Amino acid sequence: MKVTVLVGGVGGAKFLLGVQKLLSLGRFGEADAAAHELTAVVNVGDDAWMHGVRICPDLDTCMYTLGGGVDPERGWGHRDETWHAMEELARYGMQPDWFGLGDRDLATHLVRTQALRGGYPLTEVTAALCDRWQPGARLLPVTDDSCETHVVITDPADDTQRAIHFQEWWVRYRAEVPTHGFGFVGAEKASATPQVLSAIADADIVLLAPSNPVVSIGAILAIPGVRAALRSTPAPVVGYSPIIAGKPLRGMADTCLSVIGLESSSHAVGQHYGSRSGTGILDYWLVHEGEQTADEPAGITVRSAPLLMTDPAATAEMVRVGLDVAGVSP
Repeated sequence: MKVTVLVGGVGGAKFLLGVQKLLSLGRFGEADAAAHELTAVVNVGDDAWMHGVRICPDLDTCMYTLGGGVDPERGWGHRDETWHAMEELARYGMQPDWFGLGDRDLATHLVRTQALRGGYPLTEVTAALCDRWQPGARLLPVTDDSCETHVVITDPADDTQRAIHFQEWWVRYRAEVPTHGFGFVGAEKASATPQVLSAIADADIVLLAPSNPVVSIGAILAIPGVRAALRSTPAPVVGYSPIIAGKPLRGMADTCLSVIGLESSSHAVGQHYGSRSGTGILDYWLVHEGEQTADEPAGITVRSAPLLMTDPAATAEMVRVGLDVAGVSP
């Protein structure tokens, strides 16, 4: 069975653990891993150059999580991390000082940067990094081209509008400054990789993880070729709501939705994605138990299930419901 999942960072990585659990891949079961093929199409809008290295937060979070090396408390970065390099950079007065790079994490970025500067595409570099982590899934950046999410804010220092990188908005300002819009810089010149297009076209089922619909899934959909691939694949497309009782599962999805003029609700996000019978991308939409109403997004089959990803087993049950609704079995 071929399962392709569109994912962002921490929430997306947890969702992938649940898919692995259900498919009995890797360390979660005794089944032959070759019996199924799990592919994650990963957001690169959060990627940034800092301190001379290329940082790919969502790819690394998925890689560390599935490879068993993620910090269990933060949900991102290396476990057993130290921060000596950042401490020394601070003594030199180097900026940015608001973004932390752990020493072990820095090694990943150094390897990636050297390979990218050697002319290798991000897809190949990611595969090489995964050789060290063995995540039990194929991790594909949605594009090998540069496409970074920027945010238009009112600068608290001088009350003027300016665009900043998503990381500065998210990490430095915690999304707590007046925000006016999001832009995917470079999207117009980017293209989805052939590997991504094949993973969507050849899948038995495509899942949209309950990642941020604006700056995670939205940044993936901004890459030319992805939306068309989702609309044309013969596989059913199943999405999972990131909103429970008006609040995001994690992160700041409610803030992002507000910026683009949407309420923080499962219904609004389902409408935002839209139905493949219209001009959208979804066939099925999973909402948290008790949240299904008669007012469903037009053309989308809506079902309810427990959507709290408390552990891989609970997440696997979420995935199972999605597969059942779509009539697909592992």
